[in-house]
Amino acid sequence: MSKEVSIVGKKFVVVIPKNIRKTLGIKEGQKIRFRVEEGKILLEPIIDPFELAIKGSKFAETTVEEFESESKGMQNELFKD
Repeated sequence: MSKEVSIVGKKFVVVIPKNIRKTLGIKEGQKIRFRVEEGKILLEPIIDPFELAIKGSKFAETTVEEFESESKGMQNELFKD
């Protein structure tokens, strides 16, 4: 567990130390979730789902034909007469 110290600045701004940002892959403009548990503030980076889809590890493979077949089946279920 990494322990760092930061100072609360004007408007209660707190800078996340560089090594923690780097370890968690936090980037400027990224959203962070705040929680309070047992008198402690917990910060959790929120991963952008589009970035995850593009850059994240892939766990399945499919062909265009399989995708189209699945899509048609779902459309038939959603838009039945």
